[in-house]
Amino acid sequence: MRNDLQDLDISHNELQKLTNLPVKSELIIISNNFKKFCQKIVRKIKGSEGATVVFLSFSVLIFAYIFFDVIIKSFATWIIIPSWLLLIIFSFLGGLSTQISLYYLWKNQQKVLKKNMTTSLEILLNDVDRYNAVIKAIDINDQIEDAGNTGVSIQEREKIIAALKLTRVDLVRALKTEKILRENKNFILRNTDLFDDNLATLAAMQITAQATEHGRLLNEALQISLDVQYEMKTLQSQSNT
Repeated sequence: MRNDLQDLDISHNELQKLTNLPVKSELIIISNNFKKFCQKIVRKIKGSEGATVVFLSFSVLIFAYIFFDVIIKSFATWIIIPSWLLLIIFSFLGGLSTQISLYYLWKNQQKVLKKNMTTSLEILLNDVDRYNAVIKAIDINDQIEDAGNTGVSIQEREKIIAALKLTRVDLVRALKTEKILRENKNFILRNTDLFDDNLATLAAMQITAQATEHGRLLNEALQISLDVQYEMKTLQSQSNT
């Protein structure tokens, strides 16, 4: 990735910090990670460090087995199963229990996300996906160009990168705004009059920026505020009936 694209995307970790929610959370599959680890070891074995990797791998396995064998013979002398077989069984059961724990953790994260998901946040998350997709497309195009295909170079690249930077700033601002409103909704409901001026200020900012491309996301921040205001009025009218 070229320098002007570095750190331009909105990463998974950054998105979680901005929203304070487990967005884009995926279930960790231990077998997949173990498979990737093994493939990495195999690649290193085939490389120049092959002998060192083989030696370290066997050393770790032998040390783990000896340590486990000593523990079993010291504290579980009544077990008649061979220690190597017991180690395999314990490893399997340990992996299975860990996988079950990860699954329930992921399910709980999904429940939290579903409970706190708002229409505005869903729209913003889709915008983040589209934004990151543009950066990925530019990166792929750069790789094709670097491979010798000079005819596919992006015209006015600097302007596009500058526009992406502005879009990123507005996306972050909108996500922060949504988070503040969502986490303080109950307080806002009790103090609607305190936020009227702020909503008007956001509206004025939107009017001055609506002619620009990056103003679209500032408009999204305004819509979040207006949605909350509408919801506040709805809830107030329901409480009075």
